[in-house]
Amino acid sequence: MRKLGLTGGIASGKSSVAGMLRGLGFEVIDADSLARDLMDPGQTVHEEVIHEFGHGIIDPQSSTGQIDRKKLAAVVFADRAKLDRLNAIVHPRVQEIILRQFEEWACEGDVSVAFVEAALLVEAGYQKYLDGLVVTWCKPEQQLERLRARGLSEEEARKRIASQLPVAEKLKLATETIDCSGSLEETRAQVKALGKKLRSGG
Repeated sequence: MRKLGLTGGIASGKSSVAGMLRGLGFEVIDADSLARDLMDPGQTVHEEVIHEFGHGIIDPQSSTGQIDRKKLAAVVFADRAKLDRLNAIVHPRVQEIILRQFEEWACEGDVSVAFVEAALLVEAGYQKYLDGLVVTWCKPEQQLERLRARGLSEEEARKRIASQLPVAEKLKLATETIDCSGSLEETRAQVKALGKKLRSGG
């Protein structure tokens, strides 16, 4: 079974490409969703994150002590050391789940190609477990525009972009690239071509 990574800069089209790959019948693990789930009340990561960053990140409306993701983001994206600490708590747990899932699929024998989608795939060092890396990209001004459309201020958007490895560095590690700067149909055509190539063993 070939294990491939799917990553790219924030708001570069990665999630859209993941959705298209799923539509083509490929298995795609969403590492960012796993990370969010691990911070839910009752999970060990939830307690560690609160211990590290304080009760101020808890949603006051939550009766279960749910972490307010916006408050946590405001804390970690303002301080690189805090972001690194959060990643050090969450990433090893996520990695365990991903490797276990890959192992299950490999044992079942009916999955020939599987993907893991993660914003910080390269930064977390996941690529050393993978057979290739698909990197999505778009123009920097498009990233900013898309983040602003999600409700972030320009300053917040620039901080999020700066917190990740530059896309140019990720592209150097890519075995395949998807240009998401055009229309959705142009992106879809590239994803279909990639799917065809992978299914034919390319």
